[in-house]
Amino acid sequence: MSLGQKVAENLPFLRRYARALTGSQATGDAFVRATLEAALADEATKRSLDDGRVPLYQAFNKVWASAYLEVDGTKGGETQHEAAAQSKLRRVTPFNRQALLLTTLEGFSVTDAATIMDIPGADVEQLVQEAITEIDKESSTSVLIIEDEPLISMQLEDLVSSLGHDICGTAATRTQAQQVIAENTPGLVLADIQLADGSSGLDAVDDILKAMGSVPVIFITAYPERLLTGDRPEPTYLVTKPFQESTVRTAISQALFFDSSEPLA
Repeated sequence: MSLGQKVAENLPFLRRYARALTGSQATGDAFVRATLEAALADEATKRSLDDGRVPLYQAFNKVWASAYLEVDGTKGGETQHEAAAQSKLRRVTPFNRQALLLTTLEGFSVTDAATIMDIPGADVEQLVQEAITEIDKESSTSVLIIEDEPLISMQLEDLVSSLGHDICGTAATRTQAQQVIAENTPGLVLADIQLADGSSGLDAVDDILKAMGSVPVIFITAYPERLLTGDRPEPTYLVTKPFQESTVRTAISQALFFDSSEPLA
């Protein structure tokens, strides 16, 4: 496999990580582009990318760590959602969130995360614990679960409830999701893509957004690459099946952390 193919294989997941870290698809993609440009300009960095994900994320970290304060100060061209996300980022130590995302959303070991961040493994573990404490301060909300596998739906219900959130409804089809939102107003949606009757979780989410406006959404799917093509606006929060509960927990905290809307009645 060529170097270009290896990088391309990992690029969708680096873009997912960058969006979750910055709270913005545009900002995250800008950092990814800057990373690739820096790698091409430095022969040693370019050669290191042949070793897979860790050096790619390490190269990204060097670019992001040297420039994230400039992102915090950005005022022009932001949506309301992105502006709110950056405002919250200024109140939370970015490296805590980075350690948490690397070890949960991206599935790196503490050792690999330490290599990426260029810090001792013990520091990574401490940053993760601090991040969990910070993001768990967010207020509870009402959650709609769109999932056609009963066992997975029940697992998600238990997880959501353990985090202190309410379940406003569950749905296995697009029609059932429409019925739930006709009577309830979720503050967060967890959605599979392929539903029981052949309907689409994407369409179900579109229905919700049209009816309610802004609401954070986390897609949970066995085929994340179908949404990470760059051909259309991509979800910021995307969890791959089979998932670890810690990954979903982190995604929920991230989604609520970046939610710019007022609490829904």
